[in-house]
Amino acid sequence: MHSHRERVITVLVHGLWYGPVSMLMLARRLRRAQFTTRLFRYPTVRRGLSANARALGEWIDGLDAERVNLVGHSLGGLVILRALTQRSDLPPGKVVLMGSPVRGSRAARRLAASGPIRPLVGRAREALDVGFDRAPPGRRVGVIAGNAGMGLGRLVRDLDQPSDGTIAVSETRLPGCADAIELPVSHTGLVLSPAVADQVVAFLRSGRFQSTHGLQS
Repeated sequence: MHSHRERVITVLVHGLWYGPVSMLMLARRLRRAQFTTRLFRYPTVRRGLSANARALGEWIDGLDAERVNLVGHSLGGLVILRALTQRSDLPPGKVVLMGSPVRGSRAARRLAASGPIRPLVGRAREALDVGFDRAPPGRRVGVIAGNAGMGLGRLVRDLDQPSDGTIAVSETRLPGCADAIELPVSHTGLVLSPAVADQVVAFLRSGRFQSTHGLQS
């Protein structure tokens, strides 16, 4: 039944500061749903968006896969979008962005402007300043935003709109995406929540998210 499963690989791309370990719980849940997963590691602070995107594209070249799904958390989603912009020849597959500031991040910009915090953001700041005005052509992209409002962004007083505590829901909106959904989770909760994992599975299987009736506050 699953003789060709190895030909479809789902790549998980972590966010700023987190590292691949942050994606282990999600990877485990995807494997239980019969997805083959791989974790992509990249230096979130020392290297800029374009360089990390090139590295992702080259890493995907090394996978023995006919289709590659891409699931990115936060900055990882921006790395995925830039890689797909740079490389139109990457294998086909679906894309899920979780809390990715495709319109830029006000909270991250404000925090990066703070002297003590600036080195912790490093070259990631250029990624958080750019915006993506459309989904990559030929890709079915799903966007998951959290609206629990707990996280670093609360330190920024003017982040007074629905958010996951770090990224505003409005900052995750990507024109041309196939589907978008909000869930009552925090920014970190996006990679830990069973409900989010269920939605990722649904999108990778059908290209649509499940109804959130009963899930949203």
